[in-house]
Amino acid sequence: MNRTKNYDFTIIVPVYNEEDNIDRLERRLSGYLPQCPRKACVLFVNDGSCDDSLRRIKEVCSRQEHFFYLSFSRNTGLSAAIKAGIDHTFSPLLGYIDADLQTSPEDFNLLLPHAEKYALVTGIRTNRKDSWWKRRQSRIANSFRRCMTGDTAQDTGCPLKVLHTDVAKHIPFFKGLHRFIPAMVALQKQEYMQVPVSHHQRVAGTSKFSMSNRFWGPLRDCFAYRWMRKRYILYYVNEAGI
Repeated sequence: MNRTKNYDFTIIVPVYNEEDNIDRLERRLSGYLPQCPRKACVLFVNDGSCDDSLRRIKEVCSRQEHFFYLSFSRNTGLSAAIKAGIDHTFSPLLGYIDADLQTSPEDFNLLLPHAEKYALVTGIRTNRKDSWWKRRQSRIANSFRRCMTGDTAQDTGCPLKVLHTDVAKHIPFFKGLHRFIPAMVALQKQEYMQVPVSHHQRVAGTSKFSMSNRFWGPLRDCFAYRWMRKRYILYYVNEAGI
C-alpha cells in the first residue's frame, strides 16, 4: 500500500549527493509539517547518489513517521526524479522542493491557498542569492523559453511548486522537462499562478548545475518541447459504458 494516499499533500524532494544537507532537511521539513494547512508527508527520491545520502535518508525515514523514500539504482537526472515522485504520489496535491534548501518549506503556505483554484502554483524567487552570472544565464534562458513556448512563467527554475496530482500525472516527462511544467500544465487547458517566495544561499553541499545544464540545456530543450507540443494528445471522456 502506498502510504501517500493517506495524506492531502506530498512534498517531493529529489536528492543527488546531498549528504551534508540531509540533517537540515529533516529539521526543516519535520518542523514545517505541523505548520502545513494540509495533512502532509515528505517523499525523498534518491537519484542514484554515490555519497552517504541514501543511508542518511533511510535513517531519517526510520524515525520520522511522515517521511518516505524512493531510491534509483543509478543517477538518472532531476526530471526523472520528479517524475518518479509524481508516479508514486497518491495524495490529491503534491509539492516539489530542492534538497539544497535555497527555498523555504514554510513558503508552501504561500502557495497552497491558491491550489483550490489553480492546477499549478509556482514560486518566483525574490532577491535571489545566486551570482550575477547565474542570474544572467537564467534570465536569458527564461526569455528564450517564453518566446518558444508562449507561456508567461517568469521563473520556471524556481524549485518550489504545488500541483494537483492528477494534472501532474498527465505531464509527459522527458529529460529537462522540469523547466516546462507551467507550459505543460497550460497544454492541458489548466491555469497556473505565480507567487513570490524567498530565496537563500546554499550553505551545504555543492551545486549540480553548470553553464551547460543551466543555459545551453534549456535552450536545446525548447526545441524538444516544440516538437512534443505539436504531437500532444489531449482528450476528455464524457461518457463510457465499460
